[in-house]
Amino acid sequence: MKRREFLEALGGGIAVLMVDEHAVDAQQGGRGGGREMPVEVNAWLHIGSDGVVTAFAGKVEVGQNARTSLTQAVAEELRVSPDSIRMILGETAVTPYDGGTAGSRTTPTVWPQLRNAAATAREILIDLAAQKWGVDRATVTVANGRLMAGGRSAGFGELASNEALTKTISTTAAAPAAQWKVAGMSLPKVGAREIVTGVHKYPYDMKLPGMLHAKILHPPAFGAALASLDASAAEAMAGVKVVHEDDFVAVAAADPETAAEALAALRAVWKPAPAQPDNAGLAAYLKQNAASPPAGFEAKATYQLAYIAHVPLEPRAAVAEWNGDNLTVWTGTQMPFGVRDALAALFKMPAAKVKVAVPDTGSGYGGKHVGDAALEAARISKAVGKPVRRGWTREEEMTWAYFRPAAVIEIAGKANPDGTLAAWEFHNYLSGGAGLQTPYRVAGAREQFHQSKTPLRTGSYRAIGATANNFARECYMDELAHSIGMDPLEFRLKNLPHDERLRNVLQAAAERFGWKDRKKSAGRGFGLAAGFEKGGRVATFVEIAIERPSGTVKPLRVVQAFECGAVVNPEHLRNQIEGAVIMGIGGALFEEIEFAGGKILNNSLATYRVPRFADAPPIETVLVDRKDLPSAGAGETPIIGIAPAIANAIFDATGQRIRGMPLARKGLKLG
Repeated sequence: MKRREFLEALGGGIAVLMVDEHAVDAQQGGRGGGREMPVEVNAWLHIGSDGVVTAFAGKVEVGQNARTSLTQAVAEELRVSPDSIRMILGETAVTPYDGGTAGSRTTPTVWPQLRNAAATAREILIDLAAQKWGVDRATVTVANGRLMAGGRSAGFGELASNEALTKTISTTAAAPAAQWKVAGMSLPKVGAREIVTGVHKYPYDMKLPGMLHAKILHPPAFGAALASLDASAAEAMAGVKVVHEDDFVAVAAADPETAAEALAALRAVWKPAPAQPDNAGLAAYLKQNAASPPAGFEAKATYQLAYIAHVPLEPRAAVAEWNGDNLTVWTGTQMPFGVRDALAALFKMPAAKVKVAVPDTGSGYGGKHVGDAALEAARISKAVGKPVRRGWTREEEMTWAYFRPAAVIEIAGKANPDGTLAAWEFHNYLSGGAGLQTPYRVAGAREQFHQSKTPLRTGSYRAIGATANNFARECYMDELAHSIGMDPLEFRLKNLPHDERLRNVLQAAAERFGWKDRKKSAGRGFGLAAGFEKGGRVATFVEIAIERPSGTVKPLRVVQAFECGAVVNPEHLRNQIEGAVIMGIGGALFEEIEFAGGKILNNSLATYRVPRFADAPPIETVLVDRKDLPSAGAGETPIIGIAPAIANAIFDATGQRIRGMPLARKGLKLG
């Protein structure tokens, strides 16, 4: 169903449109890259004649509670109950393109767009009421989905009936954060009952009548090429379809078990893959294959980070269906329009003939920016002439998906005796430039990211390169503080004269943690770290215990202060922070992809350890609510502080300066 048909099905009313210069430019083949946009440019809101409010956004829900926060944006400005709002997310045929769900951009970009759209709709309704009743618009009030003036009252639907108005969104009508009534509150998660009772269907649960289940034949090692294939045994199985297109080989059957049997029946011969490095030789490989390595630089400290997996609760999945030359795919992705365009390119068809719909999905963490399962399902569906479901196994998810990049980071710096920074040079190999620049004041700082070849497939991961860069920077700041005998907190504050926001979270977390009153004892350590990314500021303080004789590092307590401008939903923000801290503990202490000979050696949850309940310490969150600042995203920044804080606490407890993540996968070596 196209957007115009969708709106007609909702009934007459008010459609508020936001004219986006990039969208218009794209329609005209300009700098927008020729991306096809809806005919009605960026429609965000519809108020039906029945009074139902429908809001649209290209963002998707992957557990970060975007559906709830965006609902709050509309409810705040329209002055209606959140329960009366229907939020349509991530359906390319009816929602506006808005860049995908990445980079913590939902809150700073789409949230204000929807607020402004709703505020504009409210003003349109006020005008309609004033005109209908012949009163001054200043006397018209709006509350609970109704307009009132001089004893008269009408619901939104009554005024919207038979009206079809469009108007460019005003950016001046929305209320400031200090006046919020619905936004800024801990609204419960929209759709929570359906999720906890199992009613909600995730992409992995999608079913269509007559669909087939598909399996893919993977090479035995990365880079291996198919030399020959004998599919006769699989083709002889009842109801089995075999798809063989160049190196792409798949089987499809009426049930997953038969598909698995057919896959096992294939006989393939593979050309060996070129030699690849393994874990042990990775650091040297990244340095040797780096672009534009620094000349004449002598590192004082080198930090390393391993590849790690996203491990989403829901492995990637898709169901594809062809209807003539039109394609519909239901899948879990953070980039519905990107997947739509990839499908259109694969089949050399207009993007307008491809629809991608994203049901609320079981997490992504940056790992579902691409549409692997969608492309596979659509390709197989076209070949067999039936709807096809493609659900990745956990082993596939942890082998053929992309990983968080590994990293080598080299630093040289110096602290003056008075605690000021005298020099700073910082080089990151492979993991990215996010969070590369230091927030600390130092003249002549030099920071550079060096791209390098990677033996494993890599891509976005929660906070992308900021996790690596903040880990190295905050550990080295600790080293410099100790080199001059200064308290690590005092050292940071002394070098932050110009970043009041970062100072504020450091001081707030330190006070809650009781940093000044911490008491040293055997086997215990205290550490801290700070950082900024995606418009937010974070400070993390941790207490750890070192268990003997295993050397296991056990976080005992975490205090994290976070500031991301005006807080949209305090309880959901706390959830984001706590989830990020727990996820970060995994990367800090034990998560690492092992690989050799072009193969992943620990591609199951039995061999790749993620944080467990026993690993989660008490976490105290301090929300610094800045209603005077625009709201920033919070899905990524809270993860960047826990690893360096733990590393610094390990040094405090043992005197060991560990410069690699994971810090203690098999426990510390204790003397």
